[in-house]
Amino acid sequence: MKRFADLKEDEVLALAIANEEEDARIYLQFANRLRQDFPSSAKIFEEMAEEEHGHRHSLTQMYHKKFGETLPYITRQDVTGFLKRNPVWLLDTIRIDAVRRQAELMELEAASFYEKASVKAHDVEVRALLADLAEVEKQHELRAERLGDTLLTENAKASEHEAARRLFVLQIVQPGLAGLIDGSISTLAPIFAAAFATHDSWSAFLVGLAASLGAGISMGLTEALSDDGVITGRGSPWVRGIACGLMTAIGGLGHTLPYLIPDFWTATAVAGVVVAIELVAIAWVRYRFMETPFTSAIVQVVLGGILVLITGILIGSA
Repeated sequence: MKRFADLKEDEVLALAIANEEEDARIYLQFANRLRQDFPSSAKIFEEMAEEEHGHRHSLTQMYHKKFGETLPYITRQDVTGFLKRNPVWLLDTIRIDAVRRQAELMELEAASFYEKASVKAHDVEVRALLADLAEVEKQHELRAERLGDTLLTENAKASEHEAARRLFVLQIVQPGLAGLIDGSISTLAPIFAAAFATHDSWSAFLVGLAASLGAGISMGLTEALSDDGVITGRGSPWVRGIACGLMTAIGGLGHTLPYLIPDFWTATAVAGVVVAIELVAIAWVRYRFMETPFTSAIVQVVLGGILVLITGILIGSA
């Protein structure tokens, strides 16, 4: 994958064109899903989609003027840390607050991208266009915030608090949740396999300790190296990596520590209770911060946890 700092001007413009096109389609999806219950909001998203099409047109004209007719083949997946979109519009049930937050995040990331791209650009016209688009995207973010203030509750929080909350979700909650899921679920199989293979609490504890710490280090490095935060505004990669690594280790240690209890069956029973608490906690965090319906989150997490747990027990008992 390429780093943003290594991109040429034609590649930056090509990515910007693709981003505007995709964002326009997302806003139209929002409009279609909200039109029946929130017609005024649907109209706003249609207008935002039309403006994104206008941005794409301006970027395309600039590209043709500077670099010709053929766009380089480069996608967002080819660039480390490039803008990613949380597909809330694909959910069976879509919540207006989820739409608002997604729109705010999209515009926040787009504004950050255009600011960084304008500084990187050497051509005066290209730099001016990208800087102008950064300002426009900031205005879109404010529009999304006002949309939320009118559609949520009369006690909507101040925009400064909302901005801080968005950054908290991006920098801490998302990587921490990924780590907690990995640590709580992926370590179940080796821990319970060792427990039922040996029927020895201390052996199970050592396996669980190694699996938890090893997974924490691996997940922390993966998160830190996956996105430098330059474009997305997700903050320091090492802060995210530490959050992810710590939560991964905590998730595994939660059902490892009960095996300090000498009696095997008592330790296993306590570990099982801890596992249940961990799975419910994961489902709640996904519901609270990631806009996932609680019932759906419970079913997905519990089903995955049970399957991994049974796998470990069957292998250990074989």
